[in-house]
Amino acid sequence: MTQTEVIKTGNEKKKHKVRNLLLKIVGAIVILIVLFLAVVYTVNVISNKSDQEKIHQYGQLVPVDGKSMNVLIQGEGEQTIVLLPGFGTGAPALDFKPLIDELSPYYKVVAVEPFGYGLSDETKKERTTENIVNEVHEAVQNLNIDQYILMGHSIAGIYGLEYAKKYPNEVSAFVGVDSSVPEQGGMDVKFPIKKLKLLKDSGILRLGLQLSGDPYDGLPFDDETKKQMKLISLKNMNNSTTLNEMEHIYPNFVAARGLKFDKNLPIIFFIQANNTGVKDWIPLHEGQVKDSVHGKVMTFEGGHYLHHSRSKEIVENLRIFMGEIK
Repeated sequence: MTQTEVIKTGNEKKKHKVRNLLLKIVGAIVILIVLFLAVVYTVNVISNKSDQEKIHQYGQLVPVDGKSMNVLIQGEGEQTIVLLPGFGTGAPALDFKPLIDELSPYYKVVAVEPFGYGLSDETKKERTTENIVNEVHEAVQNLNIDQYILMGHSIAGIYGLEYAKKYPNEVSAFVGVDSSVPEQGGMDVKFPIKKLKLLKDSGILRLGLQLSGDPYDGLPFDDETKKQMKLISLKNMNNSTTLNEMEHIYPNFVAARGLKFDKNLPIIFFIQANNTGVKDWIPLHEGQVKDSVHGKVMTFEGGHYLHHSRSKEIVENLRIFMGEIK
């Protein structure tokens, strides 16, 4: 064997050793990833069962479409407010606590947790606006409430349009808390539904939430309420019902285009003054009330969940508004 051949053979052996070492490293990394995912999945399965035992019941269950819908009632005022959440709020009745506490000395507050939310059952029915409105209305009917102010956060502004149109003899006013508007932009997003479901089922979503900071830090919630909201949010986040609602977000917005509140229906919107995510946020709401006999738009500095930080001001101004239209 020539010297050149010896050198070539030596180089090939070195390359072979390096390649084998790399393959071993990659194999070890793959094994570690698989073990990590297996641990995350197992912890998630065990935690899901454990969490169920830690969740405290609140409100009352109302029969709706053969299932149970959870409703929290607080206050004994002469006027009733039916309160609807925005999309993806894990435990609406608890999330609304600052607002409910401010409202309840003056109103009877009925916080509805639609299917897939809070302590309510899930459903296989498509999450069209029509189905959601019908279900909420059935819950209200089964509570023997026939006259009320409809108050909603975020996407409840879309559902509220249909609701007020369908039940005009029941809804005495509409109150929007940074509520959605049919013409707002950015609602045609294609959501990765299968990936979101995988994140939940695999346990990665739970891990991410556990590692993230406290979303309620500095807000008027006690530690026990925050604990319960976290437990219920983990249970409900990306469940099949809310994922189906996510799929229907854009179609529901499209279906609402052209819908208007009746000009004689009192309407007041409490919205963000500094919403940089949606173009013309304030003008869009002003457009919804421009033909109203009793319509008003009020802006507040704060986040999308204005009821976390501005509940006192919301209730003060709502009472003034309702007093003026009597």
